Amino acid sequence: MRPSRVRLRAAAVSDTGAYRSVNQDAAFTAPWGGAVADGVGGGPAGDLASAAFVHRLAAGRVGSVDAAALAVSVRAANWDLRAHVERDPALSGMATTFTGVFVSEADTLLLAHTGDSRAYLLRDGVMTQQTRDDSYVQVLVERGLVAEADAATHPRRNLITASLSGGERDRVVVAEHEARQGDRWLLCSDGLTDYVPASDIAAVVARCDGAVEAAGAAVALGLTAGTRDNVTVVICDVELGPAEPFGLSSRTSFYGAAAARFTEGLDEGLESA
Repeated sequence: MRPSRVRLRAAAVSDTGAYRSVNQDAAFTAPWGGAVADGVGGGPAGDLASAAFVHRLAAGRVGSVDAAALAVSVRAANWDLRAHVERDPALSGMATTFTGVFVSEADTLLLAHTGDSRAYLLRDGVMTQQTRDDSYVQVLVERGLVAEADAATHPRRNLITASLSGGERDRVVVAEHEARQGDRWLLCSDGLTDYVPASDIAAVVARCDGAVEAAGAAVALGLTAGTRDNVTVVICDVELGPAEPFGLSSRTSFYGAAAARFTEGLDEGLESA
C-alpha cells in the first residue's frame, strides 16, 4: 500500500425521518474516504440504488487513490446499478446522487460529486459550499430567475439534472483539494440542506469537538427543523501525520440503506454500522 500522510477521522449518522417509511440515503466512512448517496425520489428502489452504489464503491478498498482510479471505481459502481436493472426490468429508472471525499496518492483530497447532495468545508471557523447542485432550481438561480434565498423553498427544488443510474453518459465531477490539518468536511443529503440554512449548520458543526458528535448534531438539527425527507450527514476531519500505508485493518463502516443491504459477503475487515 502507498504511504500517506493524510487520514480522515470520519463518522456518519443517517435517520429515516418522521415522514418517510424507508431510508433511501446511504453512506460510508473510512480512514481513506467518506461519501453520501441519496436515492432519487420518484423513481423505483431509491434505497437499492444508493446502497448498491456505495457498497460497490467502498467494499474492499483500503487505500488512497488517484483521480483516474477513482473514476474507474465510480464507473464500476455505476455499472452495478445497470446490472440490477438488467436482472429486474422493474427497477428501470432507479438512480442515486453521490458526493464523496477521498484521500489521494498525492496527499491531497479528491472531491467527487453528482446530484444535489452537498459537500461543505469548515476551515478556520468558516464553512463554504464546495459542490454545485445539479438541479433545475440551481440553473434558475444562475440565470437570475430565482433568488438564492428562495431556492430552498422552491416547489421544484428536488428536480435534479444529474445522477447515477447505470447510464453510459452518467458523469461525476472530480476536483482536487488541499488536505489541511484541522479541516472538517461535511457531506450531506438534501434532507438537511432543504430545511436548515447553511449558517445554522455551520454554527452547530463548528462547536462540536469530534466527528461523531458533529454528525449527530447536524442530523438532529434537520429533524428539529421538521425535515420531510431522510437526513444523512458524514463528517470527515482531516489529520496529517507521518507517511504510513493504509493497512487491511482500515475499517469501512456503512450507514442508512447501505447498512441494511448487502452486508453479507463483505471483505474481511469491513464492518457494517
